[in-house]
Amino acid sequence: MTGQDSFTTLLLEETEDGVSASIKELGESALPEGDVTVAVQYSSLNYKDGMVLNGLGKLVRTYPHVPGVDLAGTVMQSDSPNYKAGDEVILTGWRVGEAHWGGYATRARVKSDWLVPKPAGLSLKECMAIGTAGFTAMLAVMALEDHGLTPDADGEVLVTGAAGGVGSVAVSILAHLGYEITASTGRDETHAYLKDLGATSIIDRAELAAPPRGPLGKERWSGAIDNVAGSTLTSLLASLGYGASCAAVGLAGGPKLDSTVIPFLLRSVNLLGIDSVMCPTARRIDAWTRLARDLPRNKLLAATHTAGLADVPELGGRILRGQVRGRTVIDLSL
Repeated sequence: MTGQDSFTTLLLEETEDGVSASIKELGESALPEGDVTVAVQYSSLNYKDGMVLNGLGKLVRTYPHVPGVDLAGTVMQSDSPNYKAGDEVILTGWRVGEAHWGGYATRARVKSDWLVPKPAGLSLKECMAIGTAGFTAMLAVMALEDHGLTPDADGEVLVTGAAGGVGSVAVSILAHLGYEITASTGRDETHAYLKDLGATSIIDRAELAAPPRGPLGKERWSGAIDNVAGSTLTSLLASLGYGASCAAVGLAGGPKLDSTVIPFLLRSVNLLGIDSVMCPTARRIDAWTRLARDLPRNKLLAATHTAGLADVPELGGRILRGQVRGRTVIDLSL
């Protein structure tokens, strides 16, 4: 199929053995409902993309499906008064790549309310180098600031899962803003990478996840961004300073929380949930404005790799095995 009404996609289809991915040409009539059609130029690779590509977690219920949890491109056609043809836009969240077709296609049709204008000072490719992971990291930093964290706080800020997409961008942002940061990772080979991003010190994931000896430990952290949950979150809550907050992002260690109420009652700590999926538009725009201003992009871009649609299935497996470091931009022109 060729012509202006066709587009290229990485299509997931259900099989007896799970799901299969293949590059296909589809007609525009295959696109889902929406009031804005976008010519997609870039997407990115996230851990959730790896799960979708491998049929894990029941994140996708309807096939055929186009994965890709974010996208950046140019408006082709719009029935919304908020956007016109030629506008550069980005989309993160709203369950694209899960419940709705996502960014691994050269064309997307979406609801206008899901889009955000490309922020000044960032290119579309830089937006996807930042991607959902960087957007989520900035939401976490903003939440900590909303609850009183400042760079002159007494104690370091802890970032768990620091070598991952959200964690590494969080380290970069916090370092740029002047915070002292302890980065937690279970991979020795990432220590130099995290130091280069601005981490003050490194703590081994196993040490951090060790159960506290009591309901409260030594006041150690002025704040935390947790990408792991499980026993790691339990341990760090017991070591937060008085009135400190933890912005909880990921669930790699499981959703169960074994903490008592004592850290909350006796130290007035705050557990802040970060939801980058259903985040209100005004907050999204604020976060992207801050990313354009407060994220040192040189180091991020140096640790960013570019791949094409054909590379995505193999990369999806690698990211699940912890073999992808930094950020991966998917260039739809490749």
